[in-house]
Amino acid sequence: MAKNQFGLIGLAVMGQNLVLNAADHGFSVSVYNRTAAKTQEFMAGEAKEKAITPAYTLEEFVASLERPRTIQIMVQAGGPVDAVIGQLKPLLEEGDIIIDGGNSFFPDTERRAKELEAANLRFIGMGVSGGEEGARFGPSLMPGGTKEAYGFIEPLVTAIAAKAPADGTPCVTYIGPGGAGHYVKMVHNGIEYGDMQLIAESYALLKAAINPSAQEFHQIFSEWNAGELSSFLIEITANIFKKMDPDTGQPLVDLILDKAGQKGTGKWTSQNALDIGSAIPTITAAVDARIISSIKDERVAASKVLSGPETRYTGDRQQLIDSVRAALYVSKICSYAQGMALLKKASAEYNYGLDLAEMARIWRAGCIIRAELLEDITNAYRRNPALPNLLVDDEFKQRVLSRQAAWRFAVKTAIELGAPVPAMSASLAYFDAYRAERLPANLIQAQRDYFGAHTFERVDKSGVFHADWLEG
Repeated sequence: MAKNQFGLIGLAVMGQNLVLNAADHGFSVSVYNRTAAKTQEFMAGEAKEKAITPAYTLEEFVASLERPRTIQIMVQAGGPVDAVIGQLKPLLEEGDIIIDGGNSFFPDTERRAKELEAANLRFIGMGVSGGEEGARFGPSLMPGGTKEAYGFIEPLVTAIAAKAPADGTPCVTYIGPGGAGHYVKMVHNGIEYGDMQLIAESYALLKAAINPSAQEFHQIFSEWNAGELSSFLIEITANIFKKMDPDTGQPLVDLILDKAGQKGTGKWTSQNALDIGSAIPTITAAVDARIISSIKDERVAASKVLSGPETRYTGDRQQLIDSVRAALYVSKICSYAQGMALLKKASAEYNYGLDLAEMARIWRAGCIIRAELLEDITNAYRRNPALPNLLVDDEFKQRVLSRQAAWRFAVKTAIELGAPVPAMSASLAYFDAYRAERLPANLIQAQRDYFGAHTFERVDKSGVFHADWLEG
């Protein structure tokens, strides 16, 4: 009996769709789920007519695969991944490959890679982005591990990955060793947090200033999606405003509770950026905004005792819409600039050897942050692989500078109206700080030396100095 080429454990939505994707591309697949009923349900549905074989024990599952076995785990990150690996390990043979396709924290991936490689097994930590639709028809894939292990899975991941519309290339590449794949996926998710928050703030600012109807919002975002802001997130935002609640006839978005959930990847991005000393204020502001949204009861109580400005927007309606569009665009550029700078810093810190042009290239299709902008980011890093920051690329510099006045007008209007735009403000502050020849850190160094004798450097001579600040 012929054995299958690929095995997958974990038949939640993402797992099911990846299996169907692989089968559509000519791969024979074995599947296993801890709950047999889930496997039976899957096999009775869309999997029924495809080259997919169910297994109801791990022993049966492993035995059904050709060697070297390629097994992808799609279970909840953390303990469940370790548990499945622990159950699989005694059943595998030298050279077999385990792929963790969940949102695992990259240090966990580093640990698992070392443990499995020591046991003569191969391990790939692979970021998978694109949600349900991406998994089914082509996700962006970020595999990290040894180059040897990637060589074995390359035909599979190249086949199932999304294909970029610009040139048809698969949105997958070898990322780097150890936890590199999950690290890049973590930063991708951090950028995603920033993107979503910036879009939400643009909506909030327009609502506070000119209060468009849901239909008008649909038109505004549809127009934006036809231009430089073209992206998956802008597209779905435009669509969201069309959805009416069948019970009330009101726009569904207006009936959704304003508490945003999170699964931790944005928080990990901010924590790691602090650990390695890379500034990502837009992404961190987005994480903070979700946390503040979660204290709904406190906010409701505070709204009754804390008042804001009474100002109303009396300016030109279209001018504000155009300014918010410009502010959203350049704020997004700053968010991407921060994410790419973090990848550059992490690559050096962890010896990942990341190719930043390739990171942007594989995000052009399939993933949640796919956008027209990523084609230009890819080209910027191809022009100059050593680019210190996206903001100093000639093309991006001009895009930001030409929209600077509109950007500042939008943020100023938000401040005057009392509409919180933390991520947009953080993007502008990042731009102003990054372009500043001199920052007030000299005063901070003086304070540190005053109370803790931490010393300081001088601008007029070399060396390290300490002053007696109480001496006249």
